[in-house]
Amino acid sequence: MFAPLRHDHDRLPALLRAVSDYASEVLARADSASVTARPAAIDLPGLAAAGGGAAVAFARFRETVAPHLTASAGPRYLGFVTGGATPAAVVGDWLTTVFDQNPVSRLDGWAALQLEAHTVAMLRDLFGLPDAYAGTFVTGATMSNAVGLAVAREWAGRQQGVHISEDGVSAASAITVLAGTPHSTSLKALSLLGLGRRAWRPVPCLAGREAVDVEALARALATIDGPAIVIASAGTVNTGDVDDLAALAALKQRVGFYLHVDAAFGAFASVSPDLSSLLGGWTSADSICVDLHKWLNVPYDAAVAFTRHRDLQVDVFANVAAYLPQNRDDPEPIHRAPESSHRWRALPAWFSLTAYGADGYREIVERGCRLARALGDRLQRSDRFTLLAPVRLNIVCFALRQPAATARFVEAVRDRGDVFVTATSLWGTSAVRAAFSSWRTADHDLDVVWQALLAAAAETDSVWSQL
Repeated sequence: MFAPLRHDHDRLPALLRAVSDYASEVLARADSASVTARPAAIDLPGLAAAGGGAAVAFARFRETVAPHLTASAGPRYLGFVTGGATPAAVVGDWLTTVFDQNPVSRLDGWAALQLEAHTVAMLRDLFGLPDAYAGTFVTGATMSNAVGLAVAREWAGRQQGVHISEDGVSAASAITVLAGTPHSTSLKALSLLGLGRRAWRPVPCLAGREAVDVEALARALATIDGPAIVIASAGTVNTGDVDDLAALAALKQRVGFYLHVDAAFGAFASVSPDLSSLLGGWTSADSICVDLHKWLNVPYDAAVAFTRHRDLQVDVFANVAAYLPQNRDDPEPIHRAPESSHRWRALPAWFSLTAYGADGYREIVERGCRLARALGDRLQRSDRFTLLAPVRLNIVCFALRQPAATARFVEAVRDRGDVFVTATSLWGTSAVRAAFSSWRTADHDLDVVWQALLAAAAETDSVWSQL
């Protein structure tokens, strides 16, 4: 055995203790560490002929890379709906690496597969979804949407008597995709699946909303000759808006179309009695996207693709090889997802669900929404900002008195290091969005956020007045 590898093998317990101590220090600082970092060139040596072992690599990482990393798992990182890994999820993730399972086949991963299936069942219970939904672990919302829309594409082909999974998308007539405010990952999926981004036919939204106008959608569907796919939003990225899923379910019964619900983070509204009505009707969906490294607060990367059409899912993703078992009655993950191999993503989710249960996640979700509403109230009362949309869930979207100064303002916020927010555009107005999704975010963090926003606004006003 190569000498450094043998040395690391013999000293692995000591190495793990050192890493554990360091990780504990990093996590202990997460509440106060800077959530931003200025771009900087990192001086990393090239590949050596003979490495120095894990201790050398660990020391180099601490000295060169770690100082430039942001505390994106901290309580005041309010960008991109990023959750911080719960303590239980951290433990589960470490053990995921230790056991290094590839849970795709019963041939060598029966126990890992059982836990994965059990975790999917726990998630169905958490979200109140019926057992008719088969769930498959994937990397994130992008791939979850891609899986759902791949099943939708197969469904649309069947309406025309075509097996797209066998004959290709060119064998089918044009497939129309309708949506009001689809997430960019859904449009990326259309490109990936050969349908093309232009397959999306925009449907008007309700006035002052990012929610689709269901009556306008009904009129659009009436003009389509052939199968249609409707992408519904359950939590838009700018304002957290939710389409009227009950009205869409009723329309689906009358007209007939494939309904895919992008509930990447909006699915978590179902855990709260006060919020669950936002999702009324969502169980009529043919497929649902849920992102777990958002509000479930498990490490990147993790998501689940739910579908009522497991048979079509298997037709799309079947991995046909002589050495792989085929069981259509109970298909393994290798036949239900794009990846042939995948990390045991279910284990951190199982740890966290087991550790905190439905009550724990209800508290996390309701606290995040309460803090988002509180920030919205402060913005609405302030003469420095304009709240652009009601806070319906956990996203706060607002503008400055001088919207043209948005980029400068966001930079000023980030330069302080206390808070991370992102710039966006809403209805033609330059805007700022803040997303509350970390289990760490507490009431006192709101005061820090507010003071950072006020200070950045004052600094921006001062600079802007001199231009």
